[in-house]
Amino acid sequence: MKKIIIAAAVGMLVAGQVAAQESPWLVRVRAVELNMANKDSTGLGLTVNDKTIGEVDVSYFFNKNVAAELILTLPQSQAVYSNAAAIGSFKHLPPTLTAQYHFTDFQGFKPYVGAGVNYTKITGTDFSALAGTALAPVTLDSHSWGAALQVGVDVPVTKQVSVNLDVKKVYIQTDVYANGAKAGTLKLDPLLVAVGVGYRF
Repeated sequence: MKKIIIAAAVGMLVAGQVAAQESPWLVRVRAVELNMANKDSTGLGLTVNDKTIGEVDVSYFFNKNVAAELILTLPQSQAVYSNAAAIGSFKHLPPTLTAQYHFTDFQGFKPYVGAGVNYTKITGTDFSALAGTALAPVTLDSHSWGAALQVGVDVPVTKQVSVNLDVKKVYIQTDVYANGAKAGTLKLDPLLVAVGVGYRF
């Protein structure tokens, strides 16, 4: 009987320690303001519109400080302008993966920094407004690889729920082709300012 009681006590202690551990999974939903840098070398005065988008982010914590975050959104449509005149649009899907370091020595909030890589798939390019001009057809590269830098903070509301503020700089660019010849490069390089809610499973 004594052995059974000791075994039961040890089992309860271990179970309590496991229950007290945080899950390694954190999911956030964010509203993101997408602000384009619009650095154009084509001489066409190209710009792409800013917009607000939704984002879902999944993080996995390897320990209390180090995590990896996959940043996802639906395909986005962006308008393209030449010297402020609308000339077309394109769609893009820009998943981003970052490695993060979370600081845990602050009371009431948890700041973090991150760095990683972005892959942007560009589809649905439509510059029909330029049909019949000397520039037509105008096309864009179908993909872009670039770095991503990140800084943010989680403010715990409960053990599982937190409010999140996040800022990212993502390097996205595409070569622009006019009438079959490379006209230059359009660097979008957006700054993403986000606010959201996180849930730790």
